[in-house]
Amino acid sequence: MLTSLAGRSVIVTGASKGIGKGIAQVFARSGAKVAVVSRNLSEAEACAAELTAKGGTAKGFAADVSHAEDVDNLASSVASAFGGIDILCSNAGIFPQAKIEDLTADEWDQVMATNLKGTFLSIKGCLPYLKKSDQGRIVITSSITGPVTGFPGWTHYAASKAGQLGFMRTACIELAKYGITVNAVLPGNVLTEGLIALGEEYCNSMAASVPLRKLGTVEDIGYAALFLASKEAAYITGQTIIVDGGQILPESLDALKD
Repeated sequence: MLTSLAGRSVIVTGASKGIGKGIAQVFARSGAKVAVVSRNLSEAEACAAELTAKGGTAKGFAADVSHAEDVDNLASSVASAFGGIDILCSNAGIFPQAKIEDLTADEWDQVMATNLKGTFLSIKGCLPYLKKSDQGRIVITSSITGPVTGFPGWTHYAASKAGQLGFMRTACIELAKYGITVNAVLPGNVLTEGLIALGEEYCNSMAASVPLRKLGTVEDIGYAALFLASKEAAYITGQTIIVDGGQILPESLDALKD
C-alpha cells in the first residue's frame, strides 16, 4: 500500500473530462485536495462537484495553459485555496486530426502551444510552490503516439508528445536539487468520452490490437500517475511508464492469434 496522499494538494490540468478527469478521480479517492482545471470554468466546477459528492475534496479552476498569465494566476489561486501545491499533473492536451498536406501552420502552432508550451508554462507557474513542498511531484501525460508509435493525421500531436519527453529529461535534472521529481505516463488506447462516441464496433476493433484484449480506462492512467506522485516513487525521476495493455509489443496482428 502506498503512503497516504491525504491532504496533499494536486493540480490536474485538462481535468474536466477524459484522462484528466480519471486522474482527478483517483487522487480525490486517495484523499488529496484536487484542483480541477479546464479552460471552461463551469465544466471544471461540475467535475469538482462530482468528486466532492463522492466524498472527495475538489475545487474547479479556469485556465488556458498556453497563456503564462493564466497559469501563474492558477498556481497562486490553488496555493491560496489549498495551502500550497505538492503535485502537478500536466495533462491538458488537444489532438485535432490533419494530415501533413492539409495541416496549416496555425493548426501546428495551436497544438504545440497547448501540449508542449502548456507543459512548460504549467511547470514554471507551479514551481515556486512545488519548491516549498517536501514531496514535490510533476507527472506529465504524454502518449505512445510520438515517443513510440505513429499514426496518420497526428504529426503535430506526435511531435508535441515526443517533445514533452525531451523537456522532461532536462527538467528533472534542473529540479532535482529541490527534491522535485518529473516523470511521464504514456497512455495507449483509453476509453474516453470521445472514443466511446465512435461506437462499440470501433472500440472493439481497437481492443483487438491490444494483447490484453481490452482498452484502458481513464483510472488506469490515474493509478500510474498516483504512484509517480507517491512517497514510494521518490527515487524515480526522468522516467516514463507506458500504460497500454501491451499495445506497442506485437510485430503484427498475427502475433495475437491463438
